[in-house]
Amino acid sequence: MLFNSFSFFVFLTIVFLFYWLLKNQLKAQNFFVLLASYFFYGWWDWRFLALVFISSFVDFFLGIYLGKTDNRIRRKILLATSVFVNIGILGFFKYFNFFIESFSILLQQFGMNPNISTLQIILPVGISFYTFQTLSYTIDIYRKEIEPAKDVVAFFAFVSFFPQLVAGPIERARSLVPQFLKKRNFDVKSATDGMRQILWGLFKKILIADNCSIYVNEIFNNYQIHSGGTLLLGAVLFGFQIYGDFSGYSDIAIGTGRLFGFNLMQNFAFPYFSRDIAEFWRRWHISLSTWFRDYVYVPLGGSKGSKILQFKNVLIIFLVSGFWHGANFTFVVWGAIHAILFIPLLLTKRNRKHTTDISNRDLIKKPITILKIIGTFLLVNIAWVFFRSPTITDAFKYLKIIFTKLTNTPVKNFEIYSKPVFFGIIIMIIFEWIHRSKKHGLQFDNWPMFIRWLVYLFIAYAIFLYGNFSQVEFIYFAF
Repeated sequence: MLFNSFSFFVFLTIVFLFYWLLKNQLKAQNFFVLLASYFFYGWWDWRFLALVFISSFVDFFLGIYLGKTDNRIRRKILLATSVFVNIGILGFFKYFNFFIESFSILLQQFGMNPNISTLQIILPVGISFYTFQTLSYTIDIYRKEIEPAKDVVAFFAFVSFFPQLVAGPIERARSLVPQFLKKRNFDVKSATDGMRQILWGLFKKILIADNCSIYVNEIFNNYQIHSGGTLLLGAVLFGFQIYGDFSGYSDIAIGTGRLFGFNLMQNFAFPYFSRDIAEFWRRWHISLSTWFRDYVYVPLGGSKGSKILQFKNVLIIFLVSGFWHGANFTFVVWGAIHAILFIPLLLTKRNRKHTTDISNRDLIKKPITILKIIGTFLLVNIAWVFFRSPTITDAFKYLKIIFTKLTNTPVKNFEIYSKPVFFGIIIMIIFEWIHRSKKHGLQFDNWPMFIRWLVYLFIAYAIFLYGNFSQVEFIYFAF
């Protein structure tokens, strides 16, 4: 069930009404959320509900046993079981064919002709998200940072909570599980802001991302016949497409959570206003980058130790992050590019230089800030070419044309749709710049009510007037 579909809003309305009818019955509310979440996920393919159930079941009971024993060896066995089950499920469905094909190619390099068959495996939606969410739970218990959940319904609801089930944010048990264990009252102010955030997410998804996809698909699928200028435009539009698509999903998820009295973590903090790659990664897909920081980077040694050790740790974290996105070497190269851009900042101790939001005074006193933002944005978009291209060879050919044939040949039929695309991008940049220190682009806390409603109606009208309502699937559903 897509957030940008009519069926979702019918579903959301029904769930919202019944949920708050149970407002004084916490266990009933949680059970209803669990049923609604399973229905939401099963709408796509009911067979894969078993995977969500297995992940929840295994980690709930492993967590109970971890909480009951202090035996070091037994605790390690329990944690290893959680890692094996979660990574095993993820590895089979997401990477089995990739490793089989890679092994076959390797054997061919030695003159062999293996007859190895791949399987017709369907990638379950959201598997990378909920497996990481449950895995972090058992790791935190193993580290004795949290206590095991005792309420099985609350835990199962935490794993499958429908707003963030299929594309995050990847929530931590220490933050979300306690919210299932305490009474939730309907907060008009919080729900109102949630609806604003949903509206903003729909604007970024339907008007920006889905309109950009028309050109991005045309350009990347036929890059050989286009000019360098057109390909540069295609790369930039993909940058806005993936941001509008993924941050739009996060906005809708977070806003929906607030309608039910839950506070989910911020997943994007206006990353395209970053002044270097380090800042970009503090603002982009925050729930994943902090997950890798806490459960991979820090255990490896983090930024402690020698320069060589720091170099190794950063390289590992970015390569793993790239591979998390998909079973294709293009994602690994994408991660490697970001590592190459990040490592000099780390080694020169400038990776924490930009940790605060940009003020208007910064722009006046340091106009070079604008050049830093533009430069970072262009570097990120060059890397996006590898993320979007089907093969590494295609990505290099794409970039070669950009740097050797930078002309002004227009995109085929571009003028038909260009106004909605550029209109949406400009509005998004303006609103998010104004609210760059807040949680989302429509957080008008102190504006007069009349002005706020004019803005909401303007955004809604723009969506209906220029939006692409073909229900394009969210990009991160593939990860």
